[in-house]
Amino acid sequence: MIRIGLLGCGTVGSGVVKLLEKNAATIAQRSGDEIVVYRVLERDRDKCLAVGIAPEQIANSIEDIVNDPEIDIVVELIGGIEPARSYILQAMRQGKHVVTANKDLIAVSGKELFETAEENQVDFYFEASVGGGIPIVFPLKQSLAGNRIQQVIGILNGTTNYILTQMSRSGRDFNEALAEAQALGYAEADPTADVSGLDAARKIAILSSIAFNSRVTLDDVYVEGITGITPEDIRYGYELGYVIKLLAIAKEDDSGQIQVRVHPAFLPVYHPLAAVNDVFNAVFVQGDAVGEIMHFGRGAGQMPTASAVVGDIIEIVRNLNHNTKARIGCTCYEQKPIMSIDELEVEYYIRMRVTDRPGVLAGIAGVFGNNNVSIATVLQKSSDNEMAELILITHQVRERSLRDALAVLSGMSIVGQINNVIRLEGTQRKAV
Repeated sequence: MIRIGLLGCGTVGSGVVKLLEKNAATIAQRSGDEIVVYRVLERDRDKCLAVGIAPEQIANSIEDIVNDPEIDIVVELIGGIEPARSYILQAMRQGKHVVTANKDLIAVSGKELFETAEENQVDFYFEASVGGGIPIVFPLKQSLAGNRIQQVIGILNGTTNYILTQMSRSGRDFNEALAEAQALGYAEADPTADVSGLDAARKIAILSSIAFNSRVTLDDVYVEGITGITPEDIRYGYELGYVIKLLAIAKEDDSGQIQVRVHPAFLPVYHPLAAVNDVFNAVFVQGDAVGEIMHFGRGAGQMPTASAVVGDIIEIVRNLNHNTKARIGCTCYEQKPIMSIDELEVEYYIRMRVTDRPGVLAGIAGVFGNNNVSIATVLQKSSDNEMAELILITHQVRERSLRDALAVLSGMSIVGQINNVIRLEGTQRKAV
Protein backbone atom coordinates (compact mmCIF):
# COMPACT_ATOMS: atom_id res chain seq x y z
CA MET A 1 0.00 0.00 0.00
CA ILE A 2 1.25 3.48 -0.94
CA ARG A 3 0.09 6.25 1.38
CA ILE A 4 -0.54 9.82 0.24
CA GLY A 5 -0.28 12.97 2.35
CA LEU A 6 -2.64 15.48 0.74
CA LEU A 7 -2.13 19.21 1.27
CA GLY A 8 -5.42 20.90 0.44
CA CYS A 9 -8.85 19.35 -0.06
CA GLY A 10 -10.43 22.10 -2.10
CA THR A 11 -11.64 21.78 -5.67
CA VAL A 12 -8.68 19.83 -7.07
CA GLY A 13 -7.80 18.05 -3.83
CA SER A 14 -11.29 16.65 -3.45
CA GLY A 15 -11.16 15.65 -7.12
CA VAL A 16 -8.00 13.63 -6.45
CA VAL A 17 -9.69 11.86 -3.53
CA LYS A 18 -12.72 11.05 -5.71
CA LEU A 19 -10.64 9.79 -8.63
CA LEU A 20 -8.41 7.57 -6.48
CA GLU A 21 -11.53 6.00 -4.97
CA LYS A 22 -13.60 5.76 -8.15
CA ASN A 23 -10.88 4.06 -10.23
CA ALA A 24 -9.08 2.32 -7.35
CA ALA A 25 -8.96 -1.12 -8.97
CA THR A 26 -7.69 0.16 -12.32
CA ILE A 27 -5.16 2.46 -10.66
CA ALA A 28 -3.85 -0.40 -8.51
CA GLN A 29 -3.46 -2.61 -11.57
CA ARG A 30 -1.59 0.07 -13.52
CA SER A 31 0.60 1.28 -10.68
CA GLY A 32 1.25 -2.12 -9.13
CA ASP A 33 0.02 -1.07 -5.70
CA GLU A 34 -3.00 0.12 -3.77
CA ILE A 35 -2.90 3.92 -3.34
CA VAL A 36 -4.74 5.56 -0.45
CA VAL A 37 -5.09 9.08 0.87
CA TYR A 38 -3.71 8.59 4.37
CA ARG A 39 -3.60 12.10 5.88
CA VAL A 40 -5.00 15.46 4.76
CA LEU A 41 -3.97 18.96 5.79
CA GLU A 42 -6.96 21.26 5.30
CA ARG A 43 -8.26 24.13 7.43
CA ASP A 44 -11.90 23.50 6.46
CA ARG A 45 -12.62 20.10 7.99
CA ASP A 46 -16.04 19.98 6.29
CA LYS A 47 -14.35 19.76 2.88
CA CYS A 48 -12.53 16.63 4.02
CA LEU A 49 -15.58 15.03 5.60
CA ALA A 50 -17.62 15.70 2.44
CA VAL A 51 -15.38 13.37 0.40
CA GLY A 52 -15.16 10.63 3.00
CA ILE A 53 -11.97 11.58 4.84
CA ALA A 54 -12.31 10.36 8.45
CA PRO A 55 -11.77 12.91 11.25
CA GLU A 56 -8.68 11.08 12.51
CA GLN A 57 -7.10 11.42 9.03
CA ILE A 58 -7.21 15.22 9.16
CA ALA A 59 -3.78 16.56 10.12
CA ASN A 60 -3.30 19.38 12.60
CA SER A 61 -0.03 20.60 11.08
CA ILE A 62 2.37 19.97 8.23
CA GLU A 63 4.62 18.09 10.65
CA ASP A 64 1.90 15.45 11.03
CA ILE A 65 2.48 14.63 7.35
CA VAL A 66 6.15 15.24 6.60
CA ASN A 67 7.32 13.47 9.77
CA ASP A 68 5.08 10.44 9.28
CA PRO A 69 7.22 7.53 8.03
CA GLU A 70 4.09 5.81 6.68
CA ILE A 71 3.57 8.52 4.05
CA ASP A 72 5.42 8.00 0.77
CA ILE A 73 4.13 10.83 -1.43
CA VAL A 74 3.03 14.39 -0.58
CA VAL A 75 0.54 16.01 -2.98
CA GLU A 76 0.50 19.80 -2.69
CA LEU A 77 -2.76 21.40 -3.88
CA ILE A 78 -3.08 24.48 -1.67
CA GLY A 79 -1.64 26.83 -4.30
CA GLY A 80 0.21 30.13 -3.94
CA ILE A 81 3.82 30.67 -2.97
CA GLU A 82 3.73 30.33 0.80
CA PRO A 83 3.27 28.19 2.75
CA ALA A 84 3.30 25.79 -0.25
CA ARG A 85 7.01 26.35 -0.91
CA SER A 86 8.01 25.67 2.69
CA TYR A 87 5.77 22.61 2.91
CA ILE A 88 7.20 21.09 -0.28
CA LEU A 89 10.78 21.71 0.81
CA GLN A 90 10.07 20.14 4.21
CA ALA A 91 8.54 17.09 2.55
CA MET A 92 11.49 16.62 0.19
CA ARG A 93 14.01 16.93 3.01
CA GLN A 94 12.14 14.16 4.81
CA GLY A 95 12.50 11.92 1.76
CA LYS A 96 8.94 12.34 0.48
CA HIS A 97 8.22 12.37 -3.22
CA VAL A 98 6.13 15.38 -4.26
CA VAL A 99 3.36 16.02 -6.79
CA THR A 100 2.01 19.55 -7.27
CA ALA A 101 -0.27 21.57 -9.52
CA ASN A 102 1.25 24.86 -8.36
CA LYS A 103 2.19 26.88 -11.46
CA ASP A 104 2.78 30.07 -9.42
CA LEU A 105 5.42 28.41 -7.29
CA ILE A 106 7.21 26.55 -10.09
CA ALA A 107 7.36 29.67 -12.29
CA VAL A 108 9.02 31.62 -9.47
CA SER A 109 10.95 29.05 -7.40
CA GLY A 110 11.38 26.10 -9.75
CA LYS A 111 15.18 26.10 -9.53
CA GLU A 112 15.16 25.73 -5.75
CA LEU A 113 12.54 22.98 -5.85
CA PHE A 114 14.31 20.94 -8.52
CA GLU A 115 17.68 21.26 -6.77
CA THR A 116 16.17 20.18 -3.44
CA ALA A 117 14.50 17.19 -5.07
CA GLU A 118 17.81 16.19 -6.63
CA GLU A 119 19.73 16.62 -3.37
CA ASN A 120 17.27 14.39 -1.53
CA GLN A 121 16.84 11.88 -4.38
CA VAL A 122 13.06 12.26 -4.57
CA ASP A 123 10.69 12.65 -7.50
CA PHE A 124 9.07 16.05 -8.13
CA TYR A 125 6.25 15.94 -10.69
CA PHE A 126 4.01 18.79 -11.81
CA GLU A 127 2.02 17.79 -14.91
CA ALA A 128 -1.13 19.56 -13.66
CA SER A 129 0.64 22.90 -13.28
CA VAL A 130 0.44 23.87 -16.95
CA GLY A 131 -2.48 22.47 -18.90
CA GLY A 132 -4.84 20.95 -16.36
CA GLY A 133 -5.78 17.60 -17.86
CA ILE A 134 -3.73 18.11 -21.03
CA PRO A 135 -0.52 16.03 -20.96
CA ILE A 136 2.30 18.33 -22.04
CA VAL A 137 5.07 18.26 -19.41
CA PHE A 138 5.72 14.52 -19.81
CA PRO A 139 5.70 14.67 -23.64
CA LEU A 140 8.20 17.54 -23.64
CA LYS A 141 10.45 15.85 -21.10
CA GLN A 142 10.26 12.29 -22.41
CA SER A 143 8.41 11.61 -25.65
CA LEU A 144 10.04 14.54 -27.49
CA ALA A 145 13.42 14.34 -25.75
CA GLY A 146 15.17 13.48 -29.01
CA ASN A 147 14.00 16.70 -30.65
CA ARG A 148 15.32 20.22 -30.71
CA ILE A 149 12.11 22.06 -29.85
CA GLN A 150 11.75 25.12 -32.03
CA GLN A 151 8.56 26.63 -30.69
CA VAL A 152 5.78 26.14 -28.17
CA ILE A 153 2.62 28.19 -28.68
CA GLY A 154 -0.32 27.75 -26.36
CA ILE A 155 -3.81 28.87 -25.52
CA LEU A 156 -3.22 28.29 -21.83
CA ASN A 157 -6.06 30.12 -20.10
CA GLY A 158 -9.65 28.98 -20.48
CA THR A 159 -11.17 32.16 -19.05
CA THR A 160 -9.63 34.48 -21.63
CA ASN A 161 -10.30 32.02 -24.43
CA TYR A 162 -13.98 31.90 -23.47
CA ILE A 163 -14.18 35.71 -23.33
CA LEU A 164 -12.55 36.17 -26.75
CA THR A 165 -14.71 33.40 -28.23
CA GLN A 166 -17.88 35.12 -27.03
CA MET A 167 -16.70 38.50 -28.27
CA SER A 168 -16.00 36.93 -31.67
CA ARG A 169 -19.31 35.08 -31.94
CA SER A 170 -21.72 37.69 -30.61
CA GLY A 171 -19.99 41.03 -30.96
CA ARG A 172 -20.09 41.60 -27.18
CA ASP A 173 -17.54 43.98 -25.72
CA PHE A 174 -14.97 42.81 -23.20
CA ASN A 175 -16.92 43.77 -20.07
CA GLU A 176 -20.08 42.00 -21.23
CA ALA A 177 -18.19 38.82 -22.12
CA LEU A 178 -16.32 38.90 -18.80
CA ALA A 179 -19.57 39.28 -16.84
CA GLU A 180 -20.99 36.25 -18.65
CA ALA A 181 -17.86 34.22 -17.91
CA GLN A 182 -18.15 35.13 -14.22
CA ALA A 183 -21.85 34.24 -14.13
CA LEU A 184 -21.05 30.80 -15.59
CA GLY A 185 -18.19 30.21 -13.15
CA TYR A 186 -15.49 30.35 -15.84
CA ALA A 187 -13.96 33.53 -14.39
CA GLU A 188 -13.12 34.39 -10.80
CA ALA A 189 -14.68 37.34 -8.98
CA ASP A 190 -11.24 38.93 -9.36
CA PRO A 191 -10.17 37.86 -12.87
CA THR A 192 -7.00 39.95 -12.95
CA ALA A 193 -4.52 37.07 -13.19
CA ASP A 194 -6.43 35.65 -16.15
CA VAL A 195 -7.30 38.73 -18.21
CA SER A 196 -3.91 40.38 -17.59
CA GLY A 197 -2.13 37.36 -19.07
CA LEU A 198 -0.31 36.55 -15.82
CA ASP A 199 -1.73 33.03 -15.49
CA ALA A 200 -0.63 32.13 -19.01
CA ALA A 201 2.76 33.75 -18.40
CA ARG A 202 3.47 31.45 -15.46
CA LYS A 203 2.62 28.43 -17.56
CA ILE A 204 4.73 29.40 -20.57
CA ALA A 205 7.69 30.09 -18.26
CA ILE A 206 7.47 26.46 -17.13
CA LEU A 207 7.10 25.07 -20.65
CA SER A 208 9.95 27.24 -21.98
CA SER A 209 12.31 25.98 -19.29
CA ILE A 210 11.56 22.40 -20.29
CA ALA A 211 11.53 22.92 -24.05
CA PHE A 212 14.75 24.92 -24.33
CA ASN A 213 16.79 23.43 -21.45
CA SER A 214 17.31 26.86 -19.91
CA ARG A 215 15.82 28.49 -16.82
CA VAL A 216 12.95 30.85 -17.71
CA THR A 217 11.17 32.60 -14.85
CA LEU A 218 8.02 34.67 -14.71
CA ASP A 219 10.07 37.87 -14.80
CA ASP A 220 11.49 36.85 -18.20
CA VAL A 221 8.05 36.75 -19.84
CA TYR A 222 6.71 39.79 -21.70
CA VAL A 223 3.01 40.06 -20.83
CA GLU A 224 -0.03 41.87 -22.24
CA GLY A 225 -3.66 41.10 -21.41
CA ILE A 226 -6.90 41.21 -23.37
CA THR A 227 -8.68 44.18 -21.78
CA GLY A 228 -7.89 46.43 -24.75
CA ILE A 229 -9.40 44.14 -27.39
CA THR A 230 -12.61 45.46 -28.97
CA PRO A 231 -15.33 43.96 -31.16
CA GLU A 232 -14.11 46.24 -33.96
CA ASP A 233 -10.64 44.70 -33.87
CA ILE A 234 -12.12 41.21 -33.97
CA ARG A 235 -14.41 42.08 -36.87
CA TYR A 236 -11.73 43.75 -38.97
CA GLY A 237 -9.30 40.94 -38.24
CA TYR A 238 -11.82 38.39 -39.44
CA GLU A 239 -12.34 40.36 -42.66
CA LEU A 240 -8.61 40.03 -43.25
CA GLY A 241 -8.59 36.30 -42.48
CA TYR A 242 -7.52 36.26 -38.83
CA VAL A 243 -8.87 35.03 -35.48
CA ILE A 244 -7.78 36.58 -32.19
CA LYS A 245 -6.46 34.55 -29.26
CA LEU A 246 -4.46 35.21 -26.12
CA LEU A 247 -1.30 33.30 -26.98
CA ALA A 248 1.59 32.17 -24.84
CA ILE A 249 4.56 31.99 -27.21
CA ALA A 250 8.03 30.56 -26.73
CA LYS A 251 10.60 30.21 -29.49
CA GLU A 252 14.31 29.58 -29.83
CA ASP A 253 16.17 30.93 -32.85
CA ASP A 254 19.21 29.42 -34.55
CA SER A 255 21.57 31.45 -32.36
CA GLY A 256 20.10 29.97 -29.18
CA GLN A 257 18.23 33.12 -28.15
CA ILE A 258 14.80 32.59 -26.54
CA GLN A 259 11.73 34.75 -26.96
CA VAL A 260 8.94 34.19 -24.46
CA ARG A 261 5.81 36.33 -24.45
CA VAL A 262 2.08 36.39 -23.71
CA HIS A 263 -0.25 38.74 -25.55
CA PRO A 264 -3.32 38.87 -27.79
CA ALA A 265 -2.44 37.87 -31.34
CA PHE A 266 -4.17 37.41 -34.66
CA LEU A 267 -3.82 33.89 -36.06
CA PRO A 268 -4.64 32.94 -39.65
CA VAL A 269 -7.98 31.13 -39.72
CA TYR A 270 -6.23 27.99 -41.04
CA HIS A 271 -3.90 27.68 -38.04
CA PRO A 272 -4.80 24.71 -35.77
CA LEU A 273 -5.01 26.97 -32.71
CA ALA A 274 -7.56 29.22 -34.42
CA ALA A 275 -10.23 26.54 -33.97
CA VAL A 276 -9.67 26.20 -30.18
CA ASN A 277 -12.68 27.92 -28.63
CA ASP A 278 -14.58 28.44 -25.38
CA VAL A 279 -12.82 27.18 -22.22
CA PHE A 280 -10.61 24.69 -24.06
CA ASN A 281 -6.82 24.96 -24.04
CA ALA A 282 -4.26 23.73 -26.54
CA VAL A 283 -0.49 23.59 -26.92
CA PHE A 284 1.10 23.63 -30.38
CA VAL A 285 4.65 22.28 -30.49
CA GLN A 286 7.16 22.20 -33.32
CA GLY A 287 10.26 20.03 -33.14
CA ASP A 288 12.97 19.43 -35.71
CA ALA A 289 12.19 15.71 -35.93
CA VAL A 290 8.51 15.36 -35.03
CA GLY A 291 7.35 18.41 -36.97
CA GLU A 292 4.10 19.97 -35.74
CA ILE A 293 1.89 18.42 -33.06
CA MET A 294 -0.92 19.81 -30.93
CA HIS A 295 -2.28 18.81 -27.51
CA PHE A 296 -5.91 19.82 -26.94
CA GLY A 297 -8.35 19.52 -24.04
CA ARG A 298 -9.67 21.05 -20.85
CA GLY A 299 -6.96 23.09 -19.20
CA ALA A 300 -8.66 23.45 -15.84
CA GLY A 301 -11.48 22.08 -13.72
CA GLN A 302 -11.69 19.65 -10.85
CA MET A 303 -11.50 16.29 -12.59
CA PRO A 304 -9.25 17.17 -15.57
CA THR A 305 -6.67 18.58 -13.17
CA ALA A 306 -7.11 15.63 -10.81
CA SER A 307 -6.46 13.36 -13.80
CA ALA A 308 -3.00 14.89 -14.28
CA VAL A 309 -2.21 14.76 -10.55
CA VAL A 310 -3.18 11.09 -10.29
CA GLY A 311 -1.15 10.29 -13.40
CA ASP A 312 1.93 11.70 -11.67
CA ILE A 313 1.15 9.74 -8.51
CA ILE A 314 0.89 6.50 -10.48
CA GLU A 315 4.26 7.06 -12.14
CA ILE A 316 5.94 7.71 -8.80
CA VAL A 317 4.36 4.55 -7.36
CA ARG A 318 5.78 2.54 -10.26
CA ASN A 319 9.18 4.12 -9.61
CA LEU A 320 8.94 3.10 -5.96
CA ASN A 321 7.94 -0.45 -6.83
CA HIS A 322 10.79 -0.85 -9.31
CA ASN A 323 13.33 1.17 -7.32
CA THR A 324 13.98 3.53 -10.20
CA LYS A 325 13.71 7.15 -11.33
CA ALA A 326 12.88 6.82 -15.00
CA ARG A 327 11.79 10.35 -15.87
CA ILE A 328 14.32 12.95 -16.91
CA GLY A 329 14.71 15.44 -14.06
CA CYS A 330 15.49 19.13 -14.28
CA THR A 331 16.68 19.95 -17.81
CA CYS A 332 17.79 23.55 -17.25
CA TYR A 333 21.47 22.87 -17.81
CA GLU A 334 22.03 25.76 -20.25
CA GLN A 335 21.90 29.54 -19.86
CA LYS A 336 20.35 31.02 -22.97
CA PRO A 337 19.70 34.74 -23.46
CA ILE A 338 16.13 36.08 -23.45
CA MET A 339 15.20 38.34 -26.35
CA SER A 340 13.97 41.84 -25.47
CA ILE A 341 10.51 42.62 -26.81
CA ASP A 342 12.07 45.60 -28.62
CA GLU A 343 14.01 43.16 -30.80
CA LEU A 344 10.99 41.06 -31.74
CA GLU A 345 10.28 40.88 -35.47
CA VAL A 346 6.71 40.01 -36.45
CA GLU A 347 3.84 41.37 -38.51
CA TYR A 348 1.41 43.83 -36.93
CA TYR A 349 -2.23 44.89 -37.18
CA ILE A 350 -2.74 48.62 -36.56
CA ARG A 351 -6.10 50.40 -36.29
CA MET A 352 -6.22 54.19 -36.25
CA ARG A 353 -8.57 57.10 -36.87
CA VAL A 354 -7.27 59.56 -39.44
CA THR A 355 -8.48 62.65 -41.31
CA ASP A 356 -10.49 61.56 -44.34
CA ARG A 357 -8.89 63.60 -47.13
CA PRO A 358 -6.48 63.04 -50.02
CA GLY A 359 -2.81 62.60 -49.21
CA VAL A 360 -3.31 61.32 -45.68
CA LEU A 361 -2.44 57.72 -46.51
CA ALA A 362 0.69 58.85 -48.36
CA GLY A 363 1.79 60.86 -45.32
CA ILE A 364 1.28 57.90 -43.00
CA ALA A 365 3.09 55.57 -45.39
CA GLY A 366 5.98 58.03 -45.49
CA VAL A 367 6.39 57.94 -41.71
CA PHE A 368 6.33 54.16 -41.73
CA GLY A 369 8.87 54.05 -44.56
CA ASN A 370 11.22 56.41 -42.73
CA ASN A 371 11.20 53.95 -39.83
CA ASN A 372 11.70 50.79 -41.94
CA VAL A 373 8.09 49.67 -41.56
CA SER A 374 6.65 48.14 -44.73
CA ILE A 375 2.87 48.01 -45.20
CA ALA A 376 1.36 44.82 -46.63
CA THR A 377 -2.40 45.48 -46.47
CA VAL A 378 -4.61 48.55 -46.06
CA LEU A 379 -8.31 48.52 -45.20
CA GLN A 380 -10.18 51.84 -44.95
CA LYS A 381 -13.56 52.26 -43.28
CA SER A 382 -15.68 55.40 -43.36
CA SER A 383 -16.35 57.09 -40.04
CA ASP A 384 -18.04 60.20 -38.67
CA ASN A 385 -16.93 63.81 -38.45
CA GLU A 386 -14.75 63.70 -41.55
CA MET A 387 -12.65 60.94 -40.06
CA ALA A 388 -11.86 57.51 -41.45
CA GLU A 389 -10.80 54.31 -39.74
CA LEU A 390 -7.63 52.89 -41.20
CA ILE A 391 -6.60 49.28 -40.67
CA LEU A 392 -3.06 48.30 -41.65
CA ILE A 393 -1.18 45.02 -41.72
CA THR A 394 2.59 45.37 -41.86
CA HIS A 395 5.22 43.08 -43.24
CA GLN A 396 7.56 41.61 -40.64
CA VAL A 397 9.18 44.47 -38.76
CA ARG A 398 11.19 45.03 -35.60
CA GLU A 399 9.01 46.15 -32.70
CA ARG A 400 11.27 49.06 -31.82
CA SER A 401 10.95 50.44 -35.34
CA LEU A 402 7.17 50.17 -35.24
CA ARG A 403 6.98 51.97 -31.91
CA ASP A 404 9.19 54.76 -33.22
CA ALA A 405 6.87 55.18 -36.21
CA LEU A 406 3.75 55.19 -34.05
CA ALA A 407 5.28 57.80 -31.74
CA VAL A 408 5.72 60.13 -34.74
CA LEU A 409 2.23 59.42 -36.07
CA SER A 410 0.54 60.06 -32.72
CA GLY A 411 1.85 63.66 -32.84
CA MET A 412 0.57 64.40 -36.36
CA SER A 413 -2.59 66.46 -36.88
CA ILE A 414 -3.90 64.03 -39.50
CA VAL A 415 -3.99 61.19 -36.95
CA GLY A 416 -6.89 61.45 -34.55
CA GLN A 417 -6.10 58.32 -32.51
CA ILE A 418 -4.10 55.11 -32.70
CA ASN A 419 -6.75 52.71 -31.42
CA ASN A 420 -4.92 49.42 -31.23
CA VAL A 421 -1.79 47.52 -32.20
CA ILE A 422 -1.93 43.72 -32.24
CA ARG A 423 0.78 41.28 -33.27
CA LEU A 424 0.22 38.54 -35.85
CA GLU A 425 1.40 34.98 -35.24
CA GLY A 426 1.56 31.83 -37.32
CA THR A 427 1.53 33.59 -40.67
CA GLN A 428 4.71 31.80 -41.78
CA ARG A 429 2.90 28.48 -41.46
CA LYS A 430 1.34 27.43 -44.77
CA ALA A 431 -2.32 26.49 -45.00
CA VAL A 432 -2.93 22.76 -45.34
